[in-house]
Amino acid sequence: MNNGIRAYAPASVSNVACGFDIMGFAIDQPGDTVTVRLTPNPGVHIRSVSGIPCSLPMDGTRNTAAAPVIALLKHCKTRMGAEIDIHKGIPVSGGIGSSAASAVAAAIACNALLDLGMSKHELLPFAIEGEKIASEAVHVDNLAPSLLGGFCLIRGYDPIDIVPVRAPRQLWCTILHPHMEINTRESRKLLPRSVPLADVIRQTGNAAGLIAGLLQEDFGLISRSLHDVVAEPVRKHLIPGFEPMKDAALSAGALGCGISGSGPSLFALSTSEQTANAVGMAMGSVLTSLRHGWSVVVSGINQTGARIIPANNDEPA
Repeated sequence: MNNGIRAYAPASVSNVACGFDIMGFAIDQPGDTVTVRLTPNPGVHIRSVSGIPCSLPMDGTRNTAAAPVIALLKHCKTRMGAEIDIHKGIPVSGGIGSSAASAVAAAIACNALLDLGMSKHELLPFAIEGEKIASEAVHVDNLAPSLLGGFCLIRGYDPIDIVPVRAPRQLWCTILHPHMEINTRESRKLLPRSVPLADVIRQTGNAAGLIAGLLQEDFGLISRSLHDVVAEPVRKHLIPGFEPMKDAALSAGALGCGISGSGPSLFALSTSEQTANAVGMAMGSVLTSLRHGWSVVVSGINQTGARIIPANNDEPA
């Protein structure tokens, strides 16, 4: 019991340009690792936070990894408590699902620890408790792909209806992370309360086109569809060099480029690892010219989602 159970959950890209709050996909790296141990005394406590330096709340009632564990223990009506160790591989407030990954990994680990036998779909409501803490809103376009893997379409929220979408194996993702943070709650405040009908038509057409392009493996259609006329116009000003970076990505061969989640990270999709690497260097050179720090990750699309890993590993095998 004292050894605990350890789970890994991958980072994710949400919105995917035209799919605000309804679309996301998981990437192979980076990810968060969470270890959960049962304790004889009630209450959930954060024992340690390691990995990428960050200032996460150690109070279990305010931590995104603790919330799913609290909810699962309550669901089981057990008097036992839990201790949690968090290893952060995903930058906090970076736009690639840091809070979602921690919540998902904690839910997966606690499910195994308590031997509940819940499916990933059944665990989603418990993982949502963690995301509520991070953004004060119910949106699962990071949670669903981190939990399930691959591309996910969130068809509806009442009730939540998740549709896995088959994606071409040739797709590669570049994540360019400017060394800064953007708070999700503050970024959402910038969003317009109403959208012109013409923009609704363009956005829904692009979202439908992206899904069709993924299913048909039509890279031209994917490229034409990766455009956001709702969130990007009001959020791009928060990111230094956004327009030049986007232009650089497209010039280097990317199918499309946009803000990952609330930012500041940018994502770009390409049809080969070689192109994805070139895209990352092209975007990074823009930030270098602005004397702004950055890092880049090139990854395939994660097809499996969160999983249990051996207890002696901090990173996924």
